[in-house]
Amino acid sequence: MGFYSQVIFPRLLDWSLSDPDLAKYRQELLADVTGEVLEIGFGTGLNLAYYPAHIHKITTIDVNLGMNALAKKRIDDSGIKVEQLLLSSENLPMADNTFDSVVSTWTLCSIANVEQALKEVYRVLKPGGKFFFVEHGLSDKPNVQVWQHRLTPIQKVIADGCHLNRNIQQLVEKQFDYVEIKRFTPENFPDLMAHLYKGFAVKKAAEIM
Repeated sequence: MGFYSQVIFPRLLDWSLSDPDLAKYRQELLADVTGEVLEIGFGTGLNLAYYPAHIHKITTIDVNLGMNALAKKRIDDSGIKVEQLLLSSENLPMADNTFDSVVSTWTLCSIANVEQALKEVYRVLKPGGKFFFVEHGLSDKPNVQVWQHRLTPIQKVIADGCHLNRNIQQLVEKQFDYVEIKRFTPENFPDLMAHLYKGFAVKKAAEIM
């Protein structure tokens, strides 16, 4: 990773995702997180302030060392023990059926092999475990979709791999047994950049033999 990816982009991302309206969606999403927690795409630690009080430890994944450096102060202030791992979400080192909850916020847009990452999320979840997510992606308006497809190659360059045109609902439903999802664009946000998918997906519970 170059200077832009490790130094400049993490600060731009932190600024853009610190919007109070987006914080509301983080809080809503994380309210039901329980048990052993993995967060993929930890970024600069913006979710830490919104985890429920009963969460005392989380494991985090991020491939960008610059993100981890910016997250340090939030970790120190949070009271949550954070095990930070510098690696890709496509190849998780954890055993099968490890976590009760996996969290992803504004992350699936940027993972190169997003389908493989979701397979890994499913694998490390315990039976009955939940994947909590809020992501931006493909609009439900055809005229906006045209521009999302056109601009994604540029977006990938300036936003460190981010895609504007991923259908997050289809990607998650392809992997998970049950998905509950809400699609919307927040007021005063452009549909092009901020068509959001918020919800959770459940791994099938183990069959009783």
